[in-house]
Amino acid sequence: MVESMKDYENELERSFRTINVGDIISGTVVAVSDEEVTLDLNYYAPGIIKLENLSNDPDFNAKEQLQPGDTIEATVVSTDDGSGNIELSKKEANEVLAWDKLKEMMTQEEIVTVHIKESVPSGVTAYLEGIRAFIPASQLAADYVEDTSAWIGKDVRVQVITVDSEKNKLVLSGRAVARKEREDERNHRVAMLVPGTVVEGTVETIMPYGAFINIGNGISGLVHISQISQKRISSVHEVLKEGQKVKAKIINTNDGKVSLSMKALQDIMEKADNEEEAQAVEYHSDETAGTSLGDLLSKLKL
Repeated sequence: MVESMKDYENELERSFRTINVGDIISGTVVAVSDEEVTLDLNYYAPGIIKLENLSNDPDFNAKEQLQPGDTIEATVVSTDDGSGNIELSKKEANEVLAWDKLKEMMTQEEIVTVHIKESVPSGVTAYLEGIRAFIPASQLAADYVEDTSAWIGKDVRVQVITVDSEKNKLVLSGRAVARKEREDERNHRVAMLVPGTVVEGTVETIMPYGAFINIGNGISGLVHISQISQKRISSVHEVLKEGQKVKAKIINTNDGKVSLSMKALQDIMEKADNEEEAQAVEYHSDETAGTSLGDLLSKLKL
């Protein structure tokens, strides 16, 4: 009973606390209409946020993005809107609170998803935490984007790279995220390759130390110069040329790198040829032995 009284006293104290214009207070959404959002402020009067004071994002939809029970922080615009309600502005509070959150997101290298709103010179724009953000064309995807208008309406995973509240400057980047995801996907495909498997590919690049073979599915493997031929060669160009179709054996896939060997494949083929030769010789020897025995028996007089 004592604890209940204390709880009651605390609630009573909160309900009669002083609220001033300019304060940033927290409330719980209790209703969302076409004109406003109503908040429970643990106060004797409810809080009201008009739709135009919710967000700077022109596409913000209160009914879709707010649900009863959600917590909202907003700035007190008026302690009496004429109907006994506390008038609030989420937009004003966001101008103060969002920048701190954005700085934390940048420090933590947090990855978030944003919706591309429009194409502007040298990039696109989106909204994050209610703040208009710029994504340069060079930072939109894993590779440079020429036609940024094709990205309007798309969702992009990004990180915050620049936060400057004084200049109202927020810059995002999707390049590092896209490259990391592309690399993770490639590493997964590489991990699925089985050492010992024979693959076919195209020579795409020749280096002094070997050749890179494109084996498809976005994967290239290296054939070291020592693994190109059974014969000792001084230059890769002695055996291979760019664009040439070749077969090779997967040696290993350590650290996401594919190592190939054409020499190992030649060894297998040579071994198979030798076995066929040996079988042929053995068969011929048996045939000769059989014929000689027949000859001997034919000469016997019984």
